Amino acid sequence: MNQPLGSVIEGSLSEGLEVRLHPDISVEEMRVGKFLVVQGSRSKFFCLLTDVSLGTSTPRIFTHPPDPEDDFWREVLAGSDTYGTIEIAPMLMLSIDNSIEEDSPNTVTLKNAFGEFESKLKLLPVKTIPSHFSQVYESTEQDFRSVFGWEDDPYKKNFAIGKPLDMEVPICLDLDRFVERSNGIFGKSGTGKSFLTRLLISGIIRKQAAVNLMFDMHSEYGWEAVSEGKQLNMVKGLRQLFPKEVEIYTLDPKSTKRRGVPNSRDLFLSYDQIEIEDLRLISRELGLSEASLDNANILAGELGRDWIYKLINMTNEDIEIFCNEKQGHKGSIMALQRKLKRLESLKYMKSVCPHNYINEILALLDGGKHVVVEFGSQGSMLSYMLVTNMITRRIHRAYVKKAETFLQTKNTMDKPRPLVITIEEAHRFLDSKIVHQTIFGTIAREMRKYFVTLLVVDQRPSGIDNEVMSQVGTRITCLLNDEKDIDAIFTGVSGASGLRSVLAKLDSKQQALVLGHAVPMPVVVRTRAYDQQFYAEVGEPDWQTMDDDTLRIEAKKAKSDLGF
Repeated sequence: MNQPLGSVIEGSLSEGLEVRLHPDISVEEMRVGKFLVVQGSRSKFFCLLTDVSLGTSTPRIFTHPPDPEDDFWREVLAGSDTYGTIEIAPMLMLSIDNSIEEDSPNTVTLKNAFGEFESKLKLLPVKTIPSHFSQVYESTEQDFRSVFGWEDDPYKKNFAIGKPLDMEVPICLDLDRFVERSNGIFGKSGTGKSFLTRLLISGIIRKQAAVNLMFDMHSEYGWEAVSEGKQLNMVKGLRQLFPKEVEIYTLDPKSTKRRGVPNSRDLFLSYDQIEIEDLRLISRELGLSEASLDNANILAGELGRDWIYKLINMTNEDIEIFCNEKQGHKGSIMALQRKLKRLESLKYMKSVCPHNYINEILALLDGGKHVVVEFGSQGSMLSYMLVTNMITRRIHRAYVKKAETFLQTKNTMDKPRPLVITIEEAHRFLDSKIVHQTIFGTIAREMRKYFVTLLVVDQRPSGIDNEVMSQVGTRITCLLNDEKDIDAIFTGVSGASGLRSVLAKLDSKQQALVLGHAVPMPVVVRTRAYDQQFYAEVGEPDWQTMDDDTLRIEAKKAKSDLGF
């Protein structure tokens, strides 16, 4: 085992452990977020370093401090009169038990030097603490493997999301557990949330853990996008990595083809597909009051499914006749008409849409395809909220029927494929004022009851309802500055006080705190680079055949079809 760093001198299960560093260990080597191991008399404890401090044996040293140039006295005092201390939070206990079943939960297996499975180790929640003077050590590669596993584990769908801050060992998410619940990627603007999202979705596709439906508000995920940083390089989208697995639908065909996206599919919706619940979600964007929604209910009952199109095209005389016959209020209905006319600016809305694109998307998902819906120039908040709600509610409705059929027949052929729906600006859909009336709040609370979960991407987690945040299974959080946002991240998380300091010390780029259902314990990672090496490791074997020349030819043809 490595040289010990220090000894446990005091602490508690709720507040964590205090460790006094040995004299030859520099306090400057201790970084918040570091992964440490305490060797107890009976168990090994995996811990996260949460704070670093300096201590002295007597305050008299402060009255006569050694000269800064006097290295001799500083060395004399070090270790006995002056010392460093660290605070660590125990997260897991490890015990060896070869009688454990292979598929037992919270169980990992280690490989020996020949790649053979050797020991089965059971990870347990921490319910006690190590004794006084237990030694604290740097974590080894084997420690990380025993906790986070490895990507080629035959019993799990593990996916490496990054590496520890000070080691070159992959840290894996268990994707089967990841897709069991709704999850979140959080961080302030510019911290790399979109790259993390591409990374995770790529892993889900590669490991076939679920199918994905992504609502791509800024056209970043489906096709190539500009990388963040000083150099404006292009990074590949999911369709380029998985050309046989990913389909792109666009609400703005001209914008998509200008970007050189080949073989995208157009997506149109019609007014008769809009329901009152859709209008309720966008009531703030349209300025609709509860009275307006009541009038909408009346009109829908009287005019039928295409009531919006009929209302938009009514003249003042038509409205007056309607109000006289149905005892409606002319001013209120005219105000509703005026607000709904904003929908006419949405290029993808049609009076009649003979082809059902939502059923087409559902059929692709059933067949194991992954779907990205691009918005292009139609990426206003009004448009984004309307489309995501319309499509999601209908797909969820279909999944409910499929799940009920499966529960009735118990036939594995009837079991729906797990579906992960990715939404950006999630606080707009999951705000506490409307969350109980939207399909997204329903999905978040169901915890995969009907095989549908959310992947929410947001820079303002404090805007998400607390009940929904408590149901978020795995939280991958980049740097946050706002105290309310930091508080929201730790909603329903025990031992959050120590983790707050860890989150506050993250770098602004390529670092994240991962905690929740898909990892055995919270851990800080240097996120995996989304680069050429990643493309080769994760993408389809033949993705490289779509070289730049081929892409340029297809892009040029797509543009010429539109007359550009």
